[in-house]
Amino acid sequence: MNSPRTYLDHNATEPLRPEARAAMLAAMDVFGNPSSVHQEGRAARAIVERAREQVAALVNARPGEVVFTSGATEANAFAIAGRRWSALLYGNCEHAAVLTPARRLDAPRQELPCRADGVQDISGAADWASALPKSVIPAFASLGFANGETGVVQPLAELVAELSPFGVVVHSDAAQAAGRVPVDFAALGLSLLSLSAHKMGGPKGAGALVVRDGTPLDPLIAGGGQERRRRAGTENVIAIRGFGAAAEAARRDLDQAQKITALRDSLEAHITRNTPGAVVIAKESPRLPNTALISMPGKLAETLVIKFDLAGFAVSAGAACSSGKVGASHVLEAMGLPVDVARGAVRVTLGRGTSAEDVERFVAAWSAVMGTAALAA
Repeated sequence: MNSPRTYLDHNATEPLRPEARAAMLAAMDVFGNPSSVHQEGRAARAIVERAREQVAALVNARPGEVVFTSGATEANAFAIAGRRWSALLYGNCEHAAVLTPARRLDAPRQELPCRADGVQDISGAADWASALPKSVIPAFASLGFANGETGVVQPLAELVAELSPFGVVVHSDAAQAAGRVPVDFAALGLSLLSLSAHKMGGPKGAGALVVRDGTPLDPLIAGGGQERRRRAGTENVIAIRGFGAAAEAARRDLDQAQKITALRDSLEAHITRNTPGAVVIAKESPRLPNTALISMPGKLAETLVIKFDLAGFAVSAGAACSSGKVGASHVLEAMGLPVDVARGAVRVTLGRGTSAEDVERFVAAWSAVMGTAALAA
């Protein structure tokens, strides 16, 4: 008999929330174009605007500041490439959705280094800003709210405070944080914030860029008046409805963070006790409640992930895999971790449905897998 599957890869994607599924099914019957003025169109428009309110409430923004996109990757590209910036500053541990478009821009760039604890070092940010040539074109900075690999929460408020006197437009990719920890767009003083629906139990293919009023940003897609002329094209009403429902449910469930943290801490404690030599990466840093990045030096994370999958557990490797080639994680490289630690890092991320029994079974599977001689590097 096959053993039950246990999903422990919530940072990759959250299972669809029942509220989001029900909302999307209901929205399928609303066929009007939300730009039409007749009754059918107004019904579709009402769905979009209600979802805008729900997403805004999750991150304490105004509904008019929420621009719907196809996801956080598009939102990041919109923020970075949606304007000619005089200079750019960003962390070297950012997601590729930030690093790639930032590195493509023809503008002076500065990358913030990462400390060994996984926290981006912002100590030179003010010096960078003060040394910028005087220009009517603003500079741009980006720092993720929390790293999706290590779970480390970054010093975002401190960066905004450092850069605000210089008029720098500050953006944050909050795809991993929103719905797991409180995110307060207004209090942080950010200009731009990226969100993803499927990281909080909504549908894939939906996201948003929150744009503070007055932020200089050109339209991402021209050709229509949708999204206040920032992104032309008929809105994906069904996905947006699911996004709104997921955002509302995630806001309600924020009080589960303490429970999830306790489960995460129990998992790490049992693993480090049962398998001496296991390393919890960034353990002493502020982290997302659900994220554990654990390494067994001398093992290969890609092999471990396969073994756990066969044992019924979905986890992910700390190394990035693409096109059949395995490369070292740029995040762990930036932290300066030893190669054997970086290569053996497995990311275990919990969710709202994770139970103590799930953790106990994974700990047992970890001990069994780590005792397999065939896994020796």
